[in-house]
Parts: sequence; C-alpha cells; structure tokens
Amino acid sequence: MRAGSAVRVHAAALREWLGRQGSDLDRYRSRPASGGLAAAVAQDRGLLRMLHDAGWSRAGWPEQAGGLGGSATLRAVLYDELAAAGIEVPEAFVILETLGPVLTAYAPDLAVRHLPTYLAGEELWGQGFSEPEAGSDLASLRTWARVDGDSFVLSGQKVWTTLGQFASHAAVLARTGPPDSGHRGLSMLWVDLAAPGVTVAPIAAASGRDEFAEMFFDGVRVPRSGLVGELDGGWAVAMYLLQYERGMYAWLRQAVLHRRLAETAAAAADRAGPVAHAAIGAAYLALTSLRARSRTTVARLAAGENPGPEISVDKILLSRAEQAVYDAVLATRQEALLVGDGPEETALREEWFYSRATSVFGGAVEVQRDIVADRVLRLPRAGANGERDGRG
Repeated sequence: MRAGSAVRVHAAALREWLGRQGSDLDRYRSRPASGGLAAAVAQDRGLLRMLHDAGWSRAGWPEQAGGLGGSATLRAVLYDELAAAGIEVPEAFVILETLGPVLTAYAPDLAVRHLPTYLAGEELWGQGFSEPEAGSDLASLRTWARVDGDSFVLSGQKVWTTLGQFASHAAVLARTGPPDSGHRGLSMLWVDLAAPGVTVAPIAAASGRDEFAEMFFDGVRVPRSGLVGELDGGWAVAMYLLQYERGMYAWLRQAVLHRRLAETAAAAADRAGPVAHAAIGAAYLALTSLRARSRTTVARLAAGENPGPEISVDKILLSRAEQAVYDAVLATRQEALLVGDGPEETALREEWFYSRATSVFGGAVEVQRDIVADRVLRLPRAGANGERDGRG
C-alpha cells in the first residue's frame, strides 16, 4: 500500500472510531466550566489515556519507545481529526511534539523511559529555554551546569515554560562551556523537577490564566544519563527541536483554528455585519496559507528531512493566522468577549489574549522575517547609509 493510501485509511479508521465513541467524548468538546487551568490539564490527561489505550496517539512514534511505528504524518492526522470532530486538542500534544522527537533522536534511553508515560497522560514535560536576559537570543543564556563526577550541577533560571507548574521533567538548555562560548558551549539536560534545588512558580498571564511558569535551579544534580545529545552540543539539539516546535505545531494549531473559525462563521451567519464578515474572510485566507505551507513541512519531517531556516515561514504564517482568527472571533462576538462572564465567553477571551503573544513566543516574528530574508531568500543587506551592499 502506498504511503498516501495508508494515511487515508488511517484517517478514515480514526474518524470512524471517533464517531463510535458518542457521549464518551462529549466531556472533551469544551473546557471545564470551573477549576481553572488545573481542571483543563486533568481533562487532557483523561483524553490522552483514552487515545493511548485505543492506540491512536501511539501511531507515528517508534515502537521501542512505546509507539506503534509509522511516520510523523500519522500524528498530524490525529490532530486534524480530533479538531474536526469538535474535540479540544490537549495542550500536552504541543509539548509532546516539541520534546518527543528530540528524545527519540538524541536520548533514546530517555524516550523509552518517558514517552510511554507521557502518551498515557501520566507525565507532562516543560521546555526550559528562555531566560529573563535571554529570550530570542539563546546563545547568551546564563543558566550554567558543570560536570561533577557522574553528574552535572545545574544553577540558573528559566521563564515562560508552558504548563511548567504541572510538569514532572523539563529539557533545560544550560551553558557547560566557558562564559564566552556562545552557542558552542550549550548542553541540553533532562531535569527531574522534583529534585532538590528546583523551584517552579506559575506566572499569571494577561488572560488571567497561569499559562506559564518560571523555574529556578539552585545546585541541582542531574545524572550524566540526563544529557540529551552531546556535551556542548545543545545548540544542534535545539535547532532540531525547532523543526517540530514550528512545523508540527503549526499543523496542530491550524487544525484547532479551523474549528474555531468554523464555529465563528456559523454563529455570524445571520447576525454579523460586513466588518465581521470581512474579518472571517481574512482569517480564512490566512488559515488556508498556513495549512498549505505546514502540510508541506509535515511531509518533509515525515520523510526525515530538515526544513532548516525555511521553518521560519511556518512561524510567520502561524502568527498571522492565529491573530486573524481571534480578531474574527472578536469582531463577531465583541460584546460577549468584552463583558461576558460565562465559561464559553471566558475561554474565548483567554484564547484571544493568548493569540496576541503568538508573534513573540517561539521566536519573534521580526526575527523570523530577518532569517527568511537573510538565509532563505538571501536578500542583500542594507549598508550603514541604508543602501544595499550588493551581497548576492
């Protein structure tokens, strides 16, 4: 059977299974009306367990790490079909797509130990990259780790870790080389967040939800087995990670955004004016561009290719689509989002706030445009006087 045919058969089988679950899936079609973020995380764990036990979330992951084999395309199918069925796609899948491929590629022993429990909803992970003084400029980070016998001693601070307060482990990028070693002196460590010396504190976002957390490390001992990749080779691991953080994540989000936009268009059909209709149209165009682009990226990832700097295009398109969809939601349901206090209005308002940050987190859009101009299009740089320097 050809690969494309196999994917279509898989998608059809998943769609049929989702349809047969009936009321068992109803609890996962909206966020809990009370209990805040903790309740949402608990709900996601239930869906993760359900998908794991049925085998759907294990497809596309290596068999030796608890998966069922197959290409990454099967994971993309899962996200698409869940959203199309009206299911809230767990935020845990975002973190899984960011760190899961890294563990399977650079730390297979850790993948064998942790991936099965994550897929079953028993673990959550965090990504420790950004710092108060090092956001988009990872090469200047200050968190450090020194080798001490058969372990590392880790100290420093990380910030903006998504759902970090619920995580059991985190992939932490730290400096293991000299202070001036830049990107050549970084290593990635797999840190047990229950270890002595670790403090995790949630950060309240403008939406009112504790979307993020900051992590503090004070002489934390990390075993050498927690090294992901090579010593001082953390930059290569981080660049590998970005393929999935921006590529597969973009596909997952476009599936979620298509659902949100369809709901918005249905609600606006009879009562919205031309401004709302124009916003819906602009959002649809932005989403169509994102889906077309991310489909190509997912196919390349499934084939084992590295999109390289081109992945910045996906990040730019995702930011534009994310904000356009929630601008359409606001234009259509302005009163509800501004003053409504029901669970649906609250959830949409929180999502609107979160969409504002998409042009910043994971790499600021302005930086991504520079990368595309310089490393993809290879445009000539402007000289000091604003004139082109003629570089081809």
